[in-house]
Amino acid sequence: MIPFLDLGRLNRPHERSIQEAINRVVQSGWYILGREVDAFEQAFASFCGTRHCVGVANGLDALTLVLKAWSFPAGSEVIIPANTYIASILSVTLTDLTPVWVEPDPKTYLIDPTRIEAAITSRTRAILPVHLYGRCCDMESIRAIAKHYELTILEDAAQAHGATYRGKKAGNLGDAAGWSFYPSKNLGALGDAGAITTNDDRLAAKLRALRNYGSAQKYVNDYVGHNSRLDEIQAAILSAKLPHLPADNERRSTIARRYLEGIINPAVTLPPADQIDQDAWHLFVIRHPDRNALRSFLSEKGIGTDVHYPTPPYKQQAYIHYAQLSLPISEQLHREVVSLPLNPALTDEDVTLVIDAINQFDR
Repeated sequence: MIPFLDLGRLNRPHERSIQEAINRVVQSGWYILGREVDAFEQAFASFCGTRHCVGVANGLDALTLVLKAWSFPAGSEVIIPANTYIASILSVTLTDLTPVWVEPDPKTYLIDPTRIEAAITSRTRAILPVHLYGRCCDMESIRAIAKHYELTILEDAAQAHGATYRGKKAGNLGDAAGWSFYPSKNLGALGDAGAITTNDDRLAAKLRALRNYGSAQKYVNDYVGHNSRLDEIQAAILSAKLPHLPADNERRSTIARRYLEGIINPAVTLPPADQIDQDAWHLFVIRHPDRNALRSFLSEKGIGTDVHYPTPPYKQQAYIHYAQLSLPISEQLHREVVSLPLNPALTDEDVTLVIDAINQFDR
């Protein structure tokens, strides 16, 4: 069996350092916003090349708190990709803002910059590019548009830990970035965890208050805040795993290169191969017109797969009022995408078996 992802196997090389981190926190007697959070925030900010990192409870809160901190008028519009995970959209609507859906580029699966300008109105305040599957969006084009129309940029970097764009890391390509450290991420905690990176000193200070009931000083509440704090144990675990992220990402790139070179099934559409060493390769997503048959075939061979994501967010019941939208590129991607196993725990033999199985599929 080759599971799509085995988190136990993935974390096994880090067991000792993780246990040491947990023991250190338990013995310290300080469990909320202490030394471990401070240390991780400094280390992750340095990793991303930003001045600030603000640890929060999860990736959704990271995006939501930034949009709240920017204090846009209710109903202001935020441009988002139509084929993202629903958390990106939730962050917009939870802050009383309006999502404006833009189709992806069918080659990269990322928001298509050539379609953004047509979506801008007098109510537009921000662009929320999502570095989907671990590949950075075309940020040069997006920044040029944002500058021309005086818009802010919030990166959704939840899948892009360590990804680079023209020499700069994801999380340092806009005005702020939201991160998730969900256990399956390239840098994953052992539970929910998130963070925000930014170079904006004022924004960082406000976010530190917003995550803590709107308080920067005990019992003094300057904002209507949230309880969204990265806890000490998760911060300590992330600090233990962060030094291994570059090597883990390098292994992901090696596996991705083998898939790109080895999969020759003409019915399979591969992801772009133009920046193998810059992508974080959180997911390796192929396309096939008969996705379900391919997944069943691979399952019979003992190979697990997943779908990211089967339904566009604007087709979910939660956003039923957008159901009349017709976004054919996004909808085709959602019908065809299949995620293959890709993580540092895979062996070379595992990768060979996946490649051979896909090449054998002839429906």
